[in-house]
Amino acid sequence: MLVSGGNKQDHKGAFLIDRSPEYFEPILNYLHHGQLIVNDGINLLGVLEEARFFGIYSLIEHLEVAIKNSQPLEYHSPISRKEFVRFLLATPTMSERRCQGFNFSGADLSRLDLGYINFKMANLSHCNLAHAILCSDLSGSVLDCANLQGVKMLCSHAEGASLKLCNFEDPSGLKANLEGANLKGVDMEGSQTTGINLRVATLKNAKLKNCNLRGATLAGTDLEKCDLSGCDLQEVNLRGSNVKGARFEEMLTPLHMSQSVR
Repeated sequence: MLVSGGNKQDHKGAFLIDRSPEYFEPILNYLHHGQLIVNDGINLLGVLEEARFFGIYSLIEHLEVAIKNSQPLEYHSPISRKEFVRFLLATPTMSERRCQGFNFSGADLSRLDLGYINFKMANLSHCNLAHAILCSDLSGSVLDCANLQGVKMLCSHAEGASLKLCNFEDPSGLKANLEGANLKGVDMEGSQTTGINLRVATLKNAKLKNCNLRGATLAGTDLEKCDLSGCDLQEVNLRGSNVKGARFEEMLTPLHMSQSVR
């Protein structure tokens, strides 16, 4: 930590730092446990100036992103890949990486390890997430029209998320893996999901209307009250899945009872 600019020492050699205690408290907390915690009513710009004064560059990265996302929506431009990578590199390894409500719309986040990041209520619409590791908390987030080719979302938590018109289908044949994911109430209407792995995932009350699920793995999947109207279920593995109350109206291909055992 660098301290400079007008600070004096007392007779014992201790530095006397004439700075605002209100803005210094978040700095001190960050140095203690590596997380940015700012109480309501404290101006983030003031904390940013303190971080710059003390030369705490990893905290500066956090604050710049937080300030950008605290602006009104009309001034809230999406975070770029470069900005986000800088943010990840500045985050201590053992700290929770929190991106609640962040705007990533249209960003190229392909092939990044995004595991264990808190993306609650984040805007990831139109993002390129091809071959990314997204084993994260995505509850309430928006991923409409995102490119999810070959994505890994094992055991991710995406309850209530919107994934309408997404593309999970990779021309190279690498299948998107959402095994064990919590997808309760998600809206995946119209998505390209050929060959997707949803084994033992939870899709209760989910909307998969008009999805292309050809060759998908839904073995052991909870599809209770799931809307599968208009889906292509040719060669789908439904063995052991729970289809109680599920809707299959206007299906493109017939559902054979041998595909499901309960």
